[in-house]
Amino acid sequence: MEDRTQLIGGPAPTLMGGAQPTIVGGSRTQMGGLAGGFDPTRTAMAISTQTLEVECLAGNRYAYNGESTRDHALLVVRSGGQQLGRRAPINVCLVIDRSGSMQGEPIEYVKRACEYVVDMLEPNDILSIVTFEEQVDVLMPARRVVNKALVKEHIRRIDVGNTTNLYDGLMAGCMQAASVMAQAPGYVTRVLLLTDGEPTAGLKDFNSIVQQVSQQKSQGISITALGFGSEYNEELMAGIARRSGGNYYYIQRPDLLPEVFRRELESLMTIVAKNVRVRFHLSRWVQFRQVHGYQPTVAGRTIEVALPDVERGSVRTVLAEFEMERHPAGTFRIAKAEVVYDDVVNNAPAQATTDCVFEFTSDRSLVAGGINQTVRNELDVAMASQNLQRTMMGMRTQQLTAMGAMTELQRTRTILIQAGQTGKAQEVTAAIQAIQGGGDAEKTLMGAVLNLDQGKR
Repeated sequence: MEDRTQLIGGPAPTLMGGAQPTIVGGSRTQMGGLAGGFDPTRTAMAISTQTLEVECLAGNRYAYNGESTRDHALLVVRSGGQQLGRRAPINVCLVIDRSGSMQGEPIEYVKRACEYVVDMLEPNDILSIVTFEEQVDVLMPARRVVNKALVKEHIRRIDVGNTTNLYDGLMAGCMQAASVMAQAPGYVTRVLLLTDGEPTAGLKDFNSIVQQVSQQKSQGISITALGFGSEYNEELMAGIARRSGGNYYYIQRPDLLPEVFRRELESLMTIVAKNVRVRFHLSRWVQFRQVHGYQPTVAGRTIEVALPDVERGSVRTVLAEFEMERHPAGTFRIAKAEVVYDDVVNNAPAQATTDCVFEFTSDRSLVAGGINQTVRNELDVAMASQNLQRTMMGMRTQQLTAMGAMTELQRTRTILIQAGQTGKAQEVTAAIQAIQGGGDAEKTLMGAVLNLDQGKR
């Protein structure tokens, strides 16, 4: 699955220029690789490993050597398809909101969605189920999925309660997942959190919740946040997904819950690399400026970024900006790029390395003509993400009218289309349509921003 689309349900948008999306269960997906393709004059060739390949593209093949200069380097992490048919066992915990607002049709579709998960799992997979309202219940502790009929009996007992103790429910789910990891480190672990409302009991502070989620990520637990309906806090749910390296889904209708659960499970079954870390080891005359879309860890001259799990056949990108001091003419490495990860297919640690290289010259005409369009497209995508965030803030604070928000979104959509990101442009189109129809555009846009920042191409 190339694009884990964030808008589930609603009308299919029509793109500028007549491009049409692929519709799967009401969601928008766009198949394809890295926008703009790969420049044949790229600065560093990929170094192949069994599972991941990595290469570094300079924003400009040339850098002027007579003064300090800034430029970008794009690290491309690519997973091949050679592991087709092989997958690691899955350790998944379902954390289900059963507060009073889930009464009726929503809770019935939740049960159906959970049963779909059971049907998709194999005897070597492990499942646990936690439900929450004011109280938290471990409906089923972590166990192998052997007796599916018995598991479904547990699921059918789910009933609604009162308020929404999201944090305690989530932490109980993470504890179930962690109990398996301590004994079976070869499993792909994911917690699926579904809620339709704001936290109303237990810990409710946004910063405290996402900080705890970051700690779960450091222990190898990713959380996929599934927001259902119109009342949940999209900023909190997207923050949980972002900090843990999981996915974020906006589910508009209860009948789409089973489809989303199925899609997420299928995604988990194609993961080939987990605990992925990108490290830039800088040359002594190079300074780090930023990594777009990520919060890096800086230790001396090493910059580290944690990536989400990598699926088979997918591409992840990391766009970093550096400042380079005056340098003699010639070709030089500004940084060694290293990707370390757990190879899920072979159940072993692995790494891939490449060099980020620029050619320093005194010929300004070479610099003017050396721009790499692939990197420029990625920079445009990063700017589009920032534009979306500013637009959301303007809508939230009412500094932007509906007409003003649509104008900004149309500009951002054009940028994304020009950069080859038609799938994300479709989500922006859906947000525009939501504004026109009086709907909630922010929930759609939050997913678009998260996907852009995570570098899934």
